[in-house]
This record gives sequence, structure tokens and C-alpha cells, in this order.
Amino acid sequence: MEYSFSKSTEALTSSVVREILKLTQGSRVLSLAGGLPAADSFPIQEMREAFNRAFDLGATALQYGLTDGYLPLREWVAERMKAKHMNVGVDNMLLTTGSQQAVDLLSRVYLDEGDVVLVENPTYLAAIQLFQFKGIRVIPVDADEEGMNLEDLSRKIAQYKPKMAYVIPTFANPTGKVWSMERRQGLLQQCKENNILILEDDPYGEIQFDGEAPYRSIFSLDEHPKNSSVVYTSTFSKIVAPGLRTGWALGDERVIQMMIKAKQAVDLQSSTIDQIALHQLLSNFDLVSHIDKIRASYKERMEWMNELLTRQQWEGVTWQKPRGGMFLWMTLPEHFVSADLLKIAVEEGVAFVPGEAFYAADTKKNTMRLNYTLLNREDTELAITRLGAALEKYSKVTV
Repeated sequence: MEYSFSKSTEALTSSVVREILKLTQGSRVLSLAGGLPAADSFPIQEMREAFNRAFDLGATALQYGLTDGYLPLREWVAERMKAKHMNVGVDNMLLTTGSQQAVDLLSRVYLDEGDVVLVENPTYLAAIQLFQFKGIRVIPVDADEEGMNLEDLSRKIAQYKPKMAYVIPTFANPTGKVWSMERRQGLLQQCKENNILILEDDPYGEIQFDGEAPYRSIFSLDEHPKNSSVVYTSTFSKIVAPGLRTGWALGDERVIQMMIKAKQAVDLQSSTIDQIALHQLLSNFDLVSHIDKIRASYKERMEWMNELLTRQQWEGVTWQKPRGGMFLWMTLPEHFVSADLLKIAVEEGVAFVPGEAFYAADTKKNTMRLNYTLLNREDTELAITRLGAALEKYSKVTV
């Protein structure tokens, strides 16, 4: 059989992170690569009890459900979002198979081949993959630690006439940066004035280390949430468990209804029993205290990695200490290529993600992303020691 794949597959590439994860499975390699939550943060016993209560509902837990998602869980999410200044009802919401599916569904119903999406540079690599797979033009906007440069945003809007902007303004992947309020409001204003839809991806917003800092979502800043210029998506993967594959999208009802139609064509619905069990958990569980524990644990792990890196005093290596999220973004000396360093690092027994995978254009090959949430204290120390050994070897061959 000679298979004839669709033309769109020419733009389909494997996820660098997933390939590295496969490389580290069952080996001595310590992984700083994936965006994996710490396994000891999962509420295993509470989740077991929640599934038992779900089965107490009988066949309902194993039956088909609404494409929109399990209504009691949507109602629960709507109430929680109100505390974050996002006043929407269940008709403005769709439960998805992880927030990644929300990105996919919105792209299906809102973007055609050749349309332009503006992104930060660097940004989430899976979003770049998805857009490029669909033949969408991904145009980077200059950015700094405060977020997108508003002047460059204005230039790119005038030049490319984009239809959408994709952003992660709070503890971004991969950089960990937090947008200032000025940049959030500036993006919203320019996009509203030019009829550009904003897709705000917020998987890490709950994982903040500096108290209750007012990191308002861009969606919450829109004065007309039921006629919003923003579609907001988030997930339970980082605050409960990723294996549940449950996320949600908020937006204008017209947009959400289109996404629901697309989801019917894709998978009919996300798992009924997972949604019911998750609702049972949330109804009998102190999620706020649980998130506080995750924040404290991840902050301690981040501080430990930051201390270990500071001790190394690697020449020409810089990074920004994260204020939340799961990643530390590192810049190496100008002539370094992190993808080449990775090969040596794996031989030393440690893995990371080379930064070049996160760029839509103007790639900086001397960057890398480190995850600090997965490994325990001892393994993190060993991983940084191995990374130091790899850097020393690499430095000798690049002189």
C-alpha cells in the first residue's frame, strides 16, 4: 500500500518536548524538559473517592453527555470565574479535552488557510505547530519582560491585517514572564479597534509565587464579556491532574456555539465520567487550600533551582527568576546552540528543551527551557550538576 497523505501533513512536525519525554522514559536521564506537574501534588485518594461517587450515579456516568460539557461542572467553573472578574454563564462556556483542544477548535472555526495570527516570540510550541499545520501564517511581535511591544504590535497589525492574536500573558510558556497591566490593556484596545480576536491561554495563572498579585486576565478587562473580543481558555491539568484532560473555554456565545459544533465533528464530547468525577471532587474538596500547597511546593522547587544555578556561576549564562508557572527560561552565550548542547547533556544524564522550538521566526538558538516542578530536591541538584558537566564539555568543543 502506498499511502498518500494530505498536503497539510507537510507542515506537521513532532513535538520536541514529546520526543524528549520518550527519550527519558525508563532511563537514567533526569528530565528538566516536560511541563509535568509533580506527581505528589495529585489528590489520588480524593480522586478515587470522587470516581466512586460518580459511579453511585449509575449508568449516567458511563453514558454519552452534552458536547458543551457536564452542566454541574460548567456551573462550578462559572462561579469560580466570577471571583476572577469573569462574569459569564454556562452558555458562554465549553468544556474541552484539555485547553489544547480549545486552541484547536477555535482555529477550526475562526481561521482559514493563509490567515494571520500574531504571537509573542517565543511562545508555546504546540500552538505554533497547530497553526502551521492548518496553513495559518504565524507572525511574531517583538516582546520584552512586560509583554508584547505595543508599537511593534501596531506595526504588525497595519502590515499583516491579522485575524487573531494568541497570547499567554500570565507565567508564559516558555519564558515564565508576566505581562504588565499596560500591555494587557494595550493589546485589548488595539485588537478591539481592529476587529482582531484574542485567544488568551491561561494554564499557569493559578501557580503564582508572589501572593495575591492582581494578574487580571485580558478577558476580565473587556467591558463586554458577552460580546467579548477575547476567548479565554484554561485547564485543570496544573491544579488537579493532567490525566483528566479537562479544560474549558469562555467567550461570546456565538463563538462558543461554533466551537461546540466543531467539537461535535471532532469527538462528540469529552469524557463523561472524568467530568462527573471531577465535579464530585470539587464539590467535596478544598481546592483553594490544594492550590496553596501546590504554589508553596513549586515556589520552593523554583527557589532551589534558582539557588543551584546561581552557585554555578556559568559564564555568559543568564535567566529571569520566575514569579510563577512551571518554567525557567535561560539564555546561553551568543555562539552556543542549545540543540547541540542537548546531545551532550543526554549523555551526561539530563534533558531540557532547546529554545529554538518556541520561535515563530527570528530564532535564538542559544536559549533553553528548564522545568522545576517535576523533580524532587535531590534529583534537581543532580540534574543541575549534570547540566554543568555538559556545559563544560560543550564549551571546550565550541572554543
